[in-house]
Amino acid sequence: MTEKRPFIGPLTHIPDDIPQGQAEAKGISLDCCPSSSMLSLGIMVIVGLTGGLGAGKTTIASLFQVCGATIIDADQLTRDVVKPGKPAWKEIKRQFGNSVLHSDKTLNRQALAQVVFHNPEKLKILQDIIHPRVAREQATQTKAIGKANPQVVIIYEAALLIEAGAHRRMNHVIVVKADRATQLSRVCHRDGLTKTEALRRIRQQMPLRQKLQYADMVLDGTWPRPRLRLVVKSLYRIYQNEARQRGL
Repeated sequence: MTEKRPFIGPLTHIPDDIPQGQAEAKGISLDCCPSSSMLSLGIMVIVGLTGGLGAGKTTIASLFQVCGATIIDADQLTRDVVKPGKPAWKEIKRQFGNSVLHSDKTLNRQALAQVVFHNPEKLKILQDIIHPRVAREQATQTKAIGKANPQVVIIYEAALLIEAGAHRRMNHVIVVKADRATQLSRVCHRDGLTKTEALRRIRQQMPLRQKLQYADMVLDGTWPRPRLRLVVKSLYRIYQNEARQRGL
């Protein structure tokens, strides 16, 4: 049975500026999951933002940031924990050798990707090295941000949010979706991959239908920017009000 994430907060209604009758047409999912135990997160609101490669997560995160949310980027945390000399870097070097390093000893992400994306066992080894360290760094940053601003709304953008188990530390989970053709076009253009390489990486991620089981909000990353901006602004208002209510 698929594990259901806890649902917390007032996402059982459409934002005031999105009429109820238009919810389905706008592609907004408001299904909530059964509640269960969850770590106390204080009065801040932490929203996990995830989705497949090229779905549009970063665009949506940037729109939340314009609204006033604080963004924590899992990809940047990953880059930080694998800097030369750090424990994760040492373990990666031990497991995969010098062939995954640049001449300046920094991690050659492309070379490492070529190794692990063709070998599920090696991919798991890499994830076991990185995920716990990224989780600790995320927790550290979250604590510092919350101390400075107790009623903050934090958006944690992470492609592997669910696969890494980080969704359990979120108050809400947003899944961003896009059609396969859009994903392939974006990933090939952004990362310089062939269509075959891009498709292989997309297929190695958790299928969208499984991610959706953990979501209390689903956004379509192919929507025009003005439409996305409207929905994100409405969601941010909900999360902000939730944080304020917790502080009462």
